[in-house]
Amino acid sequence: MKIIAVATQKGGVGKTSTAVNLGAGLAFAGQRVLVVDLDPQAQAGTALGLNLTGEDQLARSLGWMLQGRLQGMRMDPAGIWFDRSELLSEFEGAGTLHLLASEESTMTAAQDLIHRRGYQATPVLRRMLLDLDGAFDFVVIDTPPAVSSLSATALAAADYVLTVCVPEYPALKGAAATRGTVRYVKDRTGGECDPQYLGAVINRSNPPSKWKMQEVNIRNGMLDTDLAPFRADIRVDNRISDSFAFGVPAAIRFASHAPGKMYGRLMMQVLTRMQQPEAEWEIPDRITEGVTIGV
Repeated sequence: MKIIAVATQKGGVGKTSTAVNLGAGLAFAGQRVLVVDLDPQAQAGTALGLNLTGEDQLARSLGWMLQGRLQGMRMDPAGIWFDRSELLSEFEGAGTLHLLASEESTMTAAQDLIHRRGYQATPVLRRMLLDLDGAFDFVVIDTPPAVSSLSATALAAADYVLTVCVPEYPALKGAAATRGTVRYVKDRTGGECDPQYLGAVINRSNPPSKWKMQEVNIRNGMLDTDLAPFRADIRVDNRISDSFAFGVPAAIRFASHAPGKMYGRLMMQVLTRMQQPEAEWEIPDRITEGVTIGV
């Protein structure tokens, strides 16, 4: 089982859509996938067509389980996850897609408890997920878009971390900060957690014919700050954000169209990097003055 966290310290860059569609793409390709919604806003659940309501469902929230684990209770994750494999029912050979769902009040309480206990509490999610080894091939974690105890918990849980950047200057800084944070996880968890940085996804990009100077600078800046961007961009496409309203990830809803193909390419590059040393990763070339810039 491989655990991937999609993280960034800048909100609004498409972190949730990247996490959910990467997970959906892996499930579409026949893998057993668990999406973990660690964000109190619970957007990953919305993207998968599930919002927790009522006391019975709140007892199945990830925040509630994290609180129980931190207080020494033995709580089985298999008792709270939601099976969303029905989203793949039309596709022969698809795998399975499950969700550990978030809810604001219980997740906020878990965040406060982790914060009070400090870094020794951040491995709580990893320990819980390792209990599921054998049940899933991949776990994809959606994380809060800010520096917080939940963000630290997500990084500590991960085997691999990828970050997301859009062609805007503030996003570059947030992505670079995330890579820097990954480097300190091993020391801060006493060696228990040791995630590997996997690269940066360029989200909501434009085709080269529409590049403005800011996008060129951001792309080159990702190289300068050692973000190791993937070659696969996720281009601007309203169908990706529109899919949230239908509760079906664009990688499934538009599997044969551009969204499905873009996330499919990203998925393949993610899988390739997992099996290669960083020195062998293929990254985009620097953009030179010979490229025509849009105005």
